[in-house]
Amino acid sequence: MEIERKFLADPTALDLEMYTKTEMTQGYLFTDPVLRIRQKNDSYILTVKSGGLLAREEYEIDLTREQYERMAGSVQGLFIQKTRYLIPCPPYTIELDLFHGSLEGLVYAEVEFPSVEEAKAFTPPAWFGREVTEDGSFTNAALSKMNEEELAEFLRKLKTP
Repeated sequence: MEIERKFLADPTALDLEMYTKTEMTQGYLFTDPVLRIRQKNDSYILTVKSGGLLAREEYEIDLTREQYERMAGSVQGLFIQKTRYLIPCPPYTIELDLFHGSLEGLVYAEVEFPSVEEAKAFTPPAWFGREVTEDGSFTNAALSKMNEEELAEFLRKLKTP
């Protein structure tokens, strides 16, 4: 079970070079249910996710590079590219995603929890912005289905107070 909250974020006060980072590229074979392939540095993963936003089932299967490349030809929509930083926030870890390409400028933070109760009790750090956990338009699957014009409008709205 994956239980996580997601927030827009402004990490400009952080020294990101202090934290472990991972380069990721991911695409979606299906978005309902979610069937995703991801390249994470030199590893390749197939992920299946059930419906839901705050809590949902998630299963991962390791792939070879060849399997990933074959599946990549069946991806629906855009590939998502991002850099993920792992930031300690004891007893949790913040996964800070800085998006690239068509989503340049989008930054959000996700925090995973062992229970829904802990998720609801979490107090986010001051550099977190608006919570978007329950807004399905912020899922990577939803973003991957947008065309360039829709993505530009989505990002423009984020910058408008």
